[in-house]
Amino acid sequence: MSLQDKLDAFRTNFEAGGAPYNAPAWIHEPMHRATDELIASGQADRAAQAGDKAPAFTLKDADGNAHSSAALLAQGPLVVTFYRGIWCPYCNMDLQALEASLPALQKYGAKLVAISPQAPVSSRRSARENKVNFPILSDPHNEVADAFGLRFKLPDYLIELYRDVFKNDLSVVNGDPSWTLPMPARFVISQDGIIAYREVNPDYTRRPDPEELLPVLKQLASVAA
Repeated sequence: MSLQDKLDAFRTNFEAGGAPYNAPAWIHEPMHRATDELIASGQADRAAQAGDKAPAFTLKDADGNAHSSAALLAQGPLVVTFYRGIWCPYCNMDLQALEASLPALQKYGAKLVAISPQAPVSSRRSARENKVNFPILSDPHNEVADAFGLRFKLPDYLIELYRDVFKNDLSVVNGDPSWTLPMPARFVISQDGIIAYREVNPDYTRRPDPEELLPVLKQLASVAA
């Protein structure tokens, strides 16, 4: 089963009110509306493109270790995935799929990092619960996400839903009162710092299968050989 098949099955169950969430039917309209508005804004089309110079960054993992894109690129091509946080089940399934594909990515010398706005304690939990062996980096205030063109502010009606119904106060989870998130995205950056692949989707229920990265990494490896 592909990653998207798994995400679609989860969404069908969730929107049908299935366990373990047993979500009331009325919550789906504002969630769909917010996604539709983000799609209509065209922001995803304006985000960093293949062929662009990738923004440089240095971010810390849950243990306070700094990871710089420059140092990672010195070792090989870099796969960067942006996700919303551990509270998002779609993001967790995405991380698990990336972990399953990690040996194939490493075969081509690639490094992989995940970036989210959540505080380090949540990143540590993400790594533990999703059993990942690649760095999960905290992006305070979504500044790196903004450099890639991914940061957006949640509409007020969705803030109220997250905070008051889901009891998911992102101002606490992220240590940031801005109520901003990154659009889920995946980038492959070649060793010269140029974006070789990008996938940005304002619909957080849609994620590319990690296998899509392999032809790109194979091509980069053949050029470097």
